[in-house]
Amino acid sequence: MRVEWFVKRHFLSIWEKKVRVRAKIPRLLILAVGNPSRGDDALGPLFLERLAALREQGVNWDDIELLTDFQLQIEHAVDLENRKLVLFVDASVSCPPPYQFTRLQPARDTSYTSHALTPAAVLHVYEQINSAPAPPAFLLAIRGEHFELGESLSVAAAENLQAALKFVGQLLEQQDAINWIQIFDLQ
Repeated sequence: MRVEWFVKRHFLSIWEKKVRVRAKIPRLLILAVGNPSRGDDALGPLFLERLAALREQGVNWDDIELLTDFQLQIEHAVDLENRKLVLFVDASVSCPPPYQFTRLQPARDTSYTSHALTPAAVLHVYEQINSAPAPPAFLLAIRGEHFELGESLSVAAAENLQAALKFVGQLLEQQDAINWIQIFDLQ
């Protein structure tokens, strides 16, 4: 029974990879994390909702995949496959307002053995399972103030969200790692 499970899982995994390679994978992944029920922790999911609304209004972002989750897991390393660029988005109480844009490097950190990973740890997992460099990745940390269960988005966080959306609108006009690195260096 154990061997049967392994064989099924192994072949399913191979099949899934072949299907993903054949399908057109958007070059840019925007992966936002946060809990909409915890006040300003909703900044990541709200950020993606606003981007999705802009796309529906006709903004040409066909080569972008928007993905959200409550927290980053090891499995998110698979979502990075065949990407040219990745942007992680999360709320932060420690970044300066309104947001902070950071270039990421893969790193095995203390979150590696946790149920939730940092973006750098996800990049590290990607490199471990693929034996290849992770795609260029950046973190957009949006300043939040209140993260209590049941709270709504604070006024300050809403303003920070607007500033972050404006900044990312400029980034999305130049969906290229070299341009993003130059923007990061100019900050």
